[in-house]
Amino acid sequence: MGETKTPPELLILYSPGWTDYELLDSGEGARLERFGAYNLARPDAEAIWRRALPEKDWQGADAAFLPSPEEGGGHWKYRTPLPERWQMGYKGLKFWAQVSRSKQVGVFPEQACQWDWVEQQTSASGRPIKVLNLFGYTGLASLAAARGGAAVTHLDASRKVITWAHENQLLSGLGTASVRWMLEDALKFVQREARRGSRYDGLILDPPKFGRGPKGEVWEFYKLLPELLAACGQVLSEEPRFILLTAYAVKASALTLDTAVREVTRPWGGTTECGEVVLTEKSAGRLLSTAVFCRWSV
Repeated sequence: MGETKTPPELLILYSPGWTDYELLDSGEGARLERFGAYNLARPDAEAIWRRALPEKDWQGADAAFLPSPEEGGGHWKYRTPLPERWQMGYKGLKFWAQVSRSKQVGVFPEQACQWDWVEQQTSASGRPIKVLNLFGYTGLASLAAARGGAAVTHLDASRKVITWAHENQLLSGLGTASVRWMLEDALKFVQREARRGSRYDGLILDPPKFGRGPKGEVWEFYKLLPELLAACGQVLSEEPRFILLTAYAVKASALTLDTAVREVTRPWGGTTECGEVVLTEKSAGRLLSTAVFCRWSV
């Protein structure tokens, strides 16, 4: 008979430290959220239950995203004119929020617990460390690492969001922090860094289900994540500190991510944690799952 191994305990991670964000209600395939001074309604397939708030609360949202496959995503319907962008903050990190054609607003509030963890990992290292953030979006994980004292390389395939992330750096008062902004395809960059002998003490990965690099490179989660993780193993330093891997909108479970990360980090030992990141509803206290994660540290 095969060896029986104790499965990892699945964690549910919350982000209770917000003042500028609330999940007001959810249900019937949507979520109602407050981003700063504005209430937004957005689709969410995970919210399969009934809404707790009355319909007038939902109809009173400042804007609602209406999905439309014909438009390649959808569009926003406005009840109240919104500014082009507005400022938000989390524990001293400041950033710009704005609506986009992809229904996103520049921040994933459920990830705040991971920003806290990344900053703790970097500040507790007791030495200068280098962190690589792949698929870095608008940079809040990068800024948390930089505030913890790390030299950060932030990579994304979109010039627009890299500019946005740099603006968030200045807004947060971290203009002198060591952040290198890279417009690159993630897999090509890591493979090139491995050949160059570049090494990093911390890795942050938030890959999409599907995407394209700046030169049209195609990213497919299930096809390319194993190759990317293998390349990441080659750029880890002799004394790495942490890896954080998050997955949205894919069928992969937290256990899948845990197994994949354990394969990469086996030479260094350490411990892994895996589970789901969630938002807690204000209206009825229900938990809305948004993503699965695995994180490793020594």
